[in-house]
Amino acid sequence: MSSAMQTEDPFDFDDGIPGRWNHLSKVLDRGGSQPDTPDNQANRRNLREKMRVLVIGAGGLGCEILKNLALSGFKNIDVIDMDTIDVSNLNRQFLFRAADVGKSKAIVAAEFVNRRVPGVQVVPHFGKIQDFDEDFYRNFALVISGLDSIEARRWINATLVSLIVKDPSGEIDTDTIIPFIDGGTEGFKGQARLIIPGLSACFECTIPMFPAANLKFPLCTIADTPRVPEHCIQWASELAWGDPNVNKVFPRGTKIDNDNPDHMTWLFEAAKKRAEAHNIQGVTYKLTQGVVKNIIPAIASTNAIIAAACCNEALKFATNNGGNLNNYMMYNGLAGVYTYTFEVDRRESCAVCGQNDVTYAISPSEPLKELVVRLAEDVRFQFKKPSLRCQGRNLYMQGLLEATTRPNLDKSLQELGLNNGDVISITDPSLPTNLALLMRVKFE
Repeated sequence: MSSAMQTEDPFDFDDGIPGRWNHLSKVLDRGGSQPDTPDNQANRRNLREKMRVLVIGAGGLGCEILKNLALSGFKNIDVIDMDTIDVSNLNRQFLFRAADVGKSKAIVAAEFVNRRVPGVQVVPHFGKIQDFDEDFYRNFALVISGLDSIEARRWINATLVSLIVKDPSGEIDTDTIIPFIDGGTEGFKGQARLIIPGLSACFECTIPMFPAANLKFPLCTIADTPRVPEHCIQWASELAWGDPNVNKVFPRGTKIDNDNPDHMTWLFEAAKKRAEAHNIQGVTYKLTQGVVKNIIPAIASTNAIIAAACCNEALKFATNNGGNLNNYMMYNGLAGVYTYTFEVDRRESCAVCGQNDVTYAISPSEPLKELVVRLAEDVRFQFKKPSLRCQGRNLYMQGLLEATTRPNLDKSLQELGLNNGDVISITDPSLPTNLALLMRVKFE
């Protein structure tokens, strides 16, 4: 027998299925434009035995990611998802069946992959990502996100950045870096990005790239000066629904069920009356559904393409084969198949990985209300309900203190005692826990 025939199979751990990983050997053994990896065998054993990956989200994108990872040689996979399976998921989330409706997505997806792919160990976690502490996330060599929630992606991004350890000179301990691969889809569009915390642009650096359609509107706007149909719909869902003087149909404390036609009809009619009172056109039942449910169209082919891009990066990272994405890939399938890769630069003022110091030009005579509206509508921040503090004083607070601080909205910044160069601390539900954006006022 020749020496070539006696050479150890690069994937000799075939789980009882001869030639199981031949497809991976063909990919990893062939030469290319990148330098050859010194020890492919060690890297492949690392892929199977040591590389523990966390997948966040087991929906349309997450199902594709789990399937791809399992068939790419990854053995140790964890998955987190807080949702249960709905009948509307079955047309594209292929790990689920009709009998699974009402069950945990994470648990059902893990059981399906474990049953279908011998040797793979997928561990499910049914809950929110915020339910787990830093020690939990330190267990992973790689995190892949398949979420449609910007807030959740901002949170996990900030958490991974916070895990970085630096020495006294400011140098990063590379062993504490956990790469973050983020995928997202919307209709025929999608994106995949590779984030190396502390070294490349983080998710927060790219917040200005998200469209303004993802924004919520400030409470003071929807309560006092609605200008567009969306203001009226949000007023109906956030203010009128819980007001017993307005909502005399459903008992106080009833939560809005987005799938209940009676609830949606009430919201539509309330929003329509609000719009008519302010001479606003365009409130429809379909728009009401879109605003309240934050509907994002999902297309299976887009999920498959973006999941493939994410898992391709994961495989390259795990096996040290091929150059990594640098660092953002966008896909558009509206008119054919178009992809474009470019590098997103870090933002020095980023609240997560930068200096967290933004300078904001504003007139000293401008009412605080106008500043709150401008901040909520500024795509750089993607705020929902910003609360403002300065020098230990509450300028305007959302939630329980909203009524107490509401009189400040009609006062100018000068009347509130702000001076040029003062720093306003801004908190918002969209920001990661315990993080405040620091905004330096520049009077003009």
